[in-house]
Amino acid sequence: MTKLKLSHVSTGLIAVFIGYASAAAIIFQAAMSAGATDEQVASWFWALGIGMGVTTIALSYRYKKPIVTAWSTPGAALLITSLEGLTMNQAIAVFLFSSALITIVGLAGIFERVLKQIPTAIASAMLAGILLQFGLGLFTSLVEEGQVVFVMLAVFIVARIWLGNLLIPIIFIVALGMCIGMEKLDVSAVTMGLTVPVFMTPDFEFFSLVSVGIPLFIVTMASQNLPGFAVLKANGYRVDSSKVITTTGVTGLLLAPFGGFAFNLAAITGAICMGPNADENPKTRYMAGISMGVFYLLAGIMGMSFVSLFSAVPEAIVIAIAGLAVMPTLMNSLAVSMSDTQYREPALLTFLFTASGTNLFGIGSAFWGLCIGLFCCWFYNYRASAVRKNGSSSIE
Repeated sequence: MTKLKLSHVSTGLIAVFIGYASAAAIIFQAAMSAGATDEQVASWFWALGIGMGVTTIALSYRYKKPIVTAWSTPGAALLITSLEGLTMNQAIAVFLFSSALITIVGLAGIFERVLKQIPTAIASAMLAGILLQFGLGLFTSLVEEGQVVFVMLAVFIVARIWLGNLLIPIIFIVALGMCIGMEKLDVSAVTMGLTVPVFMTPDFEFFSLVSVGIPLFIVTMASQNLPGFAVLKANGYRVDSSKVITTTGVTGLLLAPFGGFAFNLAAITGAICMGPNADENPKTRYMAGISMGVFYLLAGIMGMSFVSLFSAVPEAIVIAIAGLAVMPTLMNSLAVSMSDTQYREPALLTFLFTASGTNLFGIGSAFWGLCIGLFCCWFYNYRASAVRKNGSSSIE
């Protein structure tokens, strides 16, 4: 059994903190759009925390790789507007329908065939485009929280050599200490207590299943699962995507009645657990995934208490921590994406489109960046093949 390190625990905690602090408000708004009561909102977070915790621990342990699951943030953003006019029971039916579609895709093995067509350089370029926004956020946050972020950046530059894997946790502690000393933590809304899950009976209504369920499925697969598996591939981890997809789909079927609207592979927080900050040895980084799963479970058990605790930290500090945490992975992704001259131009286009943040038809830029990169790869290979064929014909 691999020995648990402090870096595994700290990486798992920071990844959960970033995930909850940056997106919990979107989940809350989505639940309120369906007319959720306070108990039902808490149940949503219970279901999501339990589902993400169990799947992250199980998959990371099973494959001995940092396989991190998450809620679908783009899916939650879609639900904010799509659930208006629907009852909570109809929303639950939508979640079940979307999870059933994800399960079917996993069992059919469709996703595995798609992933095999993605070159590592293109996957790395897409990951770099995703992470670039967080890297830039580190410097834009200087405008809002200049003193704290400046100290965080200074520690990152100066102490990196000596602190090693403990660098990000110590920066996190320093930032929290400064926030406390400068009275920047808003603890007025922090509440402590355990969450009681609420079972909500689904109400299957054809129009809502088609108009909301199918878009939720597409957004989750294209904007979350595809980038999530690309992150794994970019970091050198190969997994059976069909089994992973099936696991998240079945988890959604079990927890949808409690508010678990979607479970999928994580991209940002997954990248944090796959980087050298988690462990210098890539083969033992899965322990960071397991640690993250444990904190997911705690977040689920505490529900809104966990959300209120993380939300007390200023948003600019959260963005800065995320930017520093993904820095090593961002550097590696940029290097890998540009190292192969055959794929350099497609990788550049993938990186730029993904980094643009352009959202088309409700699907995020990572998917479209990947599409343009793959199209360029196919077109250039087709053109090169045609040139070789014509050249050999002329010789004959």
